[in-house]
Amino acid sequence: MSRTFDKSKLPSRHVSVGPERAPHRSYYYAMGMTEEEIAQPFVGVVSAGNDSAPCNTTLNAQADVCRDGVIAGGGTPRRFNTITVTDGIAMGHQGMKSSLVSREVIADSVELSMRGHCYDALIGFAGCDKSLPGMMMAMLRLNVPSIFVYGGSILPGTYDGKDVTVKDVFEAVGQYAAGNCPLKDLIALEKVACPGHGACGGQYTANTMACVGEAIGLSLPNSNMVPAPYQNRAEIAIAAGRQVMELLALNLRPRDICTREAFENAARVVAATGGSTNAGLHLPAMASEAGIDFDLFDVAEIFKTTPYIADLQPGGRYVAKDMYDAGGVYMLMKTMLDNGLLHGDCLTVTGKTLAENIDQVTWNPDQKVIYDVKTPLSPTGGVVGLKGSLAPDGAIVKVAGMARLQFTGPAQVFDCEEDCFAAVEARLIKEGAVIVIRYEGPKGGPGMREMLSTTAALYGQGMGEKVALITDGRFSGATRGFCIGHVGPEAADGGPIALIEDGDSISIDAEAGTIDLDVAEDVLAARRARWQPRDHDYQAGALWRYAQNVGPARFGALTHPGAKAETHVFADI
Repeated sequence: MSRTFDKSKLPSRHVSVGPERAPHRSYYYAMGMTEEEIAQPFVGVVSAGNDSAPCNTTLNAQADVCRDGVIAGGGTPRRFNTITVTDGIAMGHQGMKSSLVSREVIADSVELSMRGHCYDALIGFAGCDKSLPGMMMAMLRLNVPSIFVYGGSILPGTYDGKDVTVKDVFEAVGQYAAGNCPLKDLIALEKVACPGHGACGGQYTANTMACVGEAIGLSLPNSNMVPAPYQNRAEIAIAAGRQVMELLALNLRPRDICTREAFENAARVVAATGGSTNAGLHLPAMASEAGIDFDLFDVAEIFKTTPYIADLQPGGRYVAKDMYDAGGVYMLMKTMLDNGLLHGDCLTVTGKTLAENIDQVTWNPDQKVIYDVKTPLSPTGGVVGLKGSLAPDGAIVKVAGMARLQFTGPAQVFDCEEDCFAAVEARLIKEGAVIVIRYEGPKGGPGMREMLSTTAALYGQGMGEKVALITDGRFSGATRGFCIGHVGPEAADGGPIALIEDGDSISIDAEAGTIDLDVAEDVLAARRARWQPRDHDYQAGALWRYAQNVGPARFGALTHPGAKAETHVFADI
């Protein structure tokens, strides 16, 4: 229902109200706007749409149709775009250094456009990994009424009678290198693995953060698991446009919704779905934008007490479409709330609490994707935090689907991903080794690259269960196996990972949550005295600037102080 709004306290008054704003209004008239439209609240509708990858190709159309909902609710939509860096294409080469940096650029660009044009509310459409947290970070930073909309996942491809995703293509590269996959089969697989529009189909980073959007209350209920090609994505976009006007009328803002308890809910859903380890980076970053202390150790503490209940790839059998068919994120949260694992009193963008939203859901005992909390896939989460002498500031590992939770072995050390990948291709990795890839952290990379090409190649060679891999970089949500990321302090800061030498014994226990370098302290002290910081090859441009500003992975790899340092909030200008 359309309603009348008083603009006297809204940011857009600075660009649309009073005789002194006549020059500003002249621009609006130039775009065909009416006097009535100029008098209404301005709603930023931002899309991360582009032609870089199928994750993003439907976003602009969804954002365009969202305008209808904003108009129906009494607002004036203002469309703009931001960038993405698509991990599947950036993976395995220097382009991956741009990926995490893009999260900050996305958040910053949305902030700057909103600030510069004084928009009153925000609806964000995102599809690929870093654009989801980047968009939600901007919402929390600006604190205007906001709704996050995921563009939807891709449908699974079919090869040899089985569902396949891009993960299977990455792993087939390793099989080809090992002589176990003919080139013609690799080419046939690559042509069918991604059959159309949408983000990667498994519980990789995009779908993990899409689940976070619903769990934390910034997305409409059961909206984000709808696949990208489905027609009801347009209905969701229009509903988001209408609902953001309700939020504006209520003055219900992201920081009212995303409380400490809401972040705990989000972390639980990540663990319950066996989600991407990248959530251990993005949740602390989002929390900082709201002024909430919530670092990797806080996330890990919640993971410890959360059962793994969604049988999703890469550790399980199903993809996002299957989860949608089973009832979506709210079906998952139904059994979690019923068993005391969620804070039901958290507000959401519906204007109702999470418990009130979940009350509309009926548990479906016939679906196969989501298990009841009382009969989980495993009693503790699909993601685990680690701490020990090798990682005093923490590390993270996805254990969903893993049979082996302890590993001890000698180190094989590499100072960049390319060197390690070359060793994998040359079959130089020893069975039982703990592979170390360092100087790939937020500062040292710079950019904290993901290592999917390397981990997938190991699996393709049949080595995935026979080695462990640790890094101060990151892993893709599609990574599986004993792969530990976010090791801190990173090598560039002289953390223990910088002091490891070939043959050192490393012990990992994902059950106890420990990761230790089994080297005498006096030996480490001597190595520390000899250690020298390293220069990287990015001494100008965006990557240089990022390296100058970025903080530890434990706190989200942040580049600014967050809401705790604010003296004013944009929404109140």
